[in-house]
Parts: sequence; C-alpha cells; structure tokens
Amino acid sequence: QVPLVESGGGLVQAGGSLRLSCAASGIIFSNYVMGWYRQAPGKQREVVATITSGGSTNYEDFVKGRFTISRDNAKNMVYLQMNSLKPEDTAVYYCNARFSFYNYWGQGTQVTVSS
Repeated sequence: QVPLVESGGGLVQAGGSLRLSCAASGIIFSNYVMGWYRQAPGKQREVVATITSGGSTNYEDFVKGRFTISRDNAKNMVYLQMNSLKPEDTAVYYCNARFSFYNYWGQGTQVTVSS
C-alpha cells in the first residue's frame, strides 16, 4: 500500500501558479515531518520545502518567497502552493513523509513550466 499520493501537477506558463496536494494514508500523519522534493531530467532529487508536525517550515533558497508548504493534520494532507513559476522549476515533484526510521515517498507528479 502506497501511503502517499500526489496530485495537482500540470503544464503552466512562466509566472503562473500551481497547487500540489499530497494525501497520506496508513500512517499516523501528525508524527511525520512532511516534505516536497523534486527531480529534473538528468539531475538528482533535491529538497524543496519541509514542514514539521507543529508547522515549522523550511525552504530551499531557490523557492523562498515563491512557494509555500502547508499541512492539515486533520485531513492527512500536505500542500505546496507554487507561485511565480519559472521554467527551471520543471521537474517531477515528490511528496515525502519521514519519522524515525520510516521514510515514505509518493510516486510523483509532473510540473512543466513553459517559457
């Protein structure tokens, strides 16, 4: 059973916005640090943003001021609001859940930003 399912990816023009969602199941969601990662063609997977169970957030410099991560512990959901998208944001975006030695990944959702 895959505990994380992403949605919300798609094709958008530069300057546009997308909101990614990740639905978690089969885990005690509130225990987990949730994160969004991305992997562009030919590049390694990299962290985009993370959020603790208490709501503390951390962002990589390349998305600060443009992306916002949030979570709803009651709904077992985590979100990534992406604004002012750039072509270099094009990648497969993955949801991650991490707690102790547990580490889960979603299957990813494609985000493509055209110039």
